[in-house]
Amino acid sequence: MKRINLRRRVPSAKPQGWGADVHPVVQHVFAARGVFSPTDAEYRLARLLSPQQLGGLDKAMALLSEAIRDDWTILIAGDYDCDGATGTAVAVRGLRMLGARHVDYVVPNRFIHGYGLSPALVESLQPAPQLIVTVDNGVASVAGVAAAQARGIRVVVTDHHLPGEQLPAADAMVNPNLGGDTFPSKSLAGVGVMFYLLLALRASLREQGMFAAGSEPDLSVLLDLVAVGTVADLVPLDFNNRVLVEAGMRRIRGGRGHAGVMALVDASQRSAATLCASDLGYAVGPRLNAAGRLEDMRIGVECLLTDDAAQARRYAELLTSINQERRELQAAMVAEAEVMVSRAADVDAVGVALFEPTWHAGVVGLVASKLKERLHRPVIAFAPASEDMQDELRGSARSISGFHIRDALAMIDARHPGLIMRFGGHAMAAGLSLRTEDYPRFAEAFDAIAREWLDDDHLQAVQHTDGELPPGAATLDLARQLRAAGPWGQAFPEPVFDNLFECASWKVMGQTHLRLSLRDPRDGSVHDAVMFNAYDGTPPPVMLRAAYELVINDWQGRESPRLLLRYIEPA
Repeated sequence: MKRINLRRRVPSAKPQGWGADVHPVVQHVFAARGVFSPTDAEYRLARLLSPQQLGGLDKAMALLSEAIRDDWTILIAGDYDCDGATGTAVAVRGLRMLGARHVDYVVPNRFIHGYGLSPALVESLQPAPQLIVTVDNGVASVAGVAAAQARGIRVVVTDHHLPGEQLPAADAMVNPNLGGDTFPSKSLAGVGVMFYLLLALRASLREQGMFAAGSEPDLSVLLDLVAVGTVADLVPLDFNNRVLVEAGMRRIRGGRGHAGVMALVDASQRSAATLCASDLGYAVGPRLNAAGRLEDMRIGVECLLTDDAAQARRYAELLTSINQERRELQAAMVAEAEVMVSRAADVDAVGVALFEPTWHAGVVGLVASKLKERLHRPVIAFAPASEDMQDELRGSARSISGFHIRDALAMIDARHPGLIMRFGGHAMAAGLSLRTEDYPRFAEAFDAIAREWLDDDHLQAVQHTDGELPPGAATLDLARQLRAAGPWGQAFPEPVFDNLFECASWKVMGQTHLRLSLRDPRDGSVHDAVMFNAYDGTPPPVMLRAAYELVINDWQGRESPRLLLRYIEPA
């Protein structure tokens, strides 16, 4: 069993101002995340940061206003992940609501066009639109923007990815992560950037007298899409993002989400009425992502654009089928990767690079993620770019705390010019392309920089917890309060507790899952518990310390508290 360092969160200040109906455990959990009073947890839309603080809006609004006024053809250029799909749907729906009559979209095929607004994608546009608006991409599309402008196409870039050394010469660019941009939140997802642009554009059109009395569109109807993309893209859920996500989930819980979102919730066998952010991240988002990984993301976008419930259900069923195929392919690739790691002579590599010629380029990111979790090292998995491009590899990287993966790739690029063909990404995830013949040299360079930047402390996996639950506190009421206290997610993690238990009984569910009865030695209470993908043939310890979430088990309409174990160790 892999040993993990349990590290408890300590609030920097005491909770204050909470009502007696808010459980002290919830107050403590909030305080450990910097939320010290009820005001800090008021996720009202009125508390959103002002769009006027976001840089680049003036030029973008001017172009879009002109495009709407003069009936230009507008093409939304999206991305093939969930953030890109939801952002594309928000852009198409939002611009149509604001008066644009000729709005269409395109999503690149990763195996044909590559990533983002590439020259290959621009060349494929027949006829050429008058204006391209990128969503969740474009900040790295130097050549693609130039190719569009060479065809007489105006370009507005909306993105949230970190910029490289050279920016595209777009007609307008909106990205909170550009140097010098003063927008207080740098954590907007691509869909969030697009939603902000639409808010600003509506205000501009209002000032121009474009809306008759009572006809101004309500852009809040788009927030369910914003919520899905924001959670699925794993951007930090700072206060501003929590406001967006909570507003979107309220729409879904109230049955007011778009037909495609509601169909995806239903297809994932989640309850819309009790939806939480993890449902979006683990059930809805993967179904959309699967289309971009294995098929055509247009399936996902069309699911989000249709207003026909029956058609939405058909799309959701198709996306569920594609996602199942993705799961099976991912499982096979992860198994192969684990065998490669176990057999590798350099098994002690700190920066782990893996390549298998039969792997699918659309799934290597998931392989890297799984291996990163198990090895607690930065991992990059590679596959051939496509069946017709065996001489080029596409890699997807996932990192650990303390190792900024995009900066690491930039350093490798500086030390070994020409080794990496293209790269981009964030602190924790990135993508890149290599010539196949250069893979061994890259793997060596990647491990070298990981050894430089990471020490033993970095390589020790840590499970943060909120401490022990008091005796008798693991109740259904507390589980409900914890669920309602979200949205929980990236950088605002779900509450996790750690306690000492006696394992009263256990059994295997399926082949790898455990169901346990755990007795609290302090008061003798027994708790139902589950742990997924944990059984390796070894029985759990008789006395154990467990890190767990307190969740609600809904079985045949009856709710009860349950411990969802994240980690156990002998005590």
